[in-house]
Amino acid sequence: MCWVLSIRYLTRAAIIAALYLALIVGFAPWSFGILQFRPAEALTVLPILYSEAVPGLYVGVLLGNIIGGLGPWDIFGGSLVTLLAAYITRRCRGSWVAYASPIVLNAFLISLYLKFIFQIPYWVTVLSIGLSEAVAVLALGIPLVWFLRRRQ
Repeated sequence: MCWVLSIRYLTRAAIIAALYLALIVGFAPWSFGILQFRPAEALTVLPILYSEAVPGLYVGVLLGNIIGGLGPWDIFGGSLVTLLAAYITRRCRGSWVAYASPIVLNAFLISLYLKFIFQIPYWVTVLSIGLSEAVAVLALGIPLVWFLRRRQ
């Protein structure tokens, strides 16, 4: 029985990673750059429902940022920020913190290195990323969680 759950866990994690990557590639013009909007970030709330979303999101962001071309800071930094946010989302899944963690962590931590990559003020980057992350999480992620809960 444990073996079957492990396969289910890995399969769901792989599907989440692939879905994140597909959304990044599909919305590539909006996914990278100074002003970015990633519809794929709606998936950052999936740890509320599935523990396997934590590694799935990490791998999806890692692969997406390799394709994105912003270099090692984004590949490793962005992936680790997502891993941390997904972990917090999973741990606090019964609280508003689950929705806030990807918004706040991405806004404040991703902005630390994007400030240097694009040579723009830190707080402008915080506001830009925070706003786009909030739209993805609140406008797309909350309905996604609601829909998936009803289907279970």
